[in-house]
Amino acid sequence: MCKPTPNPPQSDDVSPYDSLDSRKLHEAADRALDHYLNPAKDPAPSHKPSTMFVIAPDINTETLLAHACESLASASIMASDLAGFLQSPHRNALLGIAQIIMLGELAVNRALDNLDPQE
Repeated sequence: MCKPTPNPPQSDDVSPYDSLDSRKLHEAADRALDHYLNPAKDPAPSHKPSTMFVIAPDINTETLLAHACESLASASIMASDLAGFLQSPHRNALLGIAQIIMLGELAVNRALDNLDPQE
């Protein structure tokens, strides 16, 4: 019986571990694949943020909102003042940023009013 295709060529029995360096390379590749394809069940410890600029955990919400409101008001004034020195395309962009700052300030003011309703 005649086959239409010949038998596949015989492969050489060559180990991927011919030298110590190839074994190390193969092990490193396995570690890399395991890292991405089989992640560890325990997540790595989360990044600890810097404590250089920390808000004290015992500060109440009203105080935090009051400081946020003051910061937003200052940023709004600085953006508006700086917009006066710029030309049209940059001026319009900065005025848009100032408007977003003012909207944030309004939201913080409303949150303050909800915490301490004025009569």
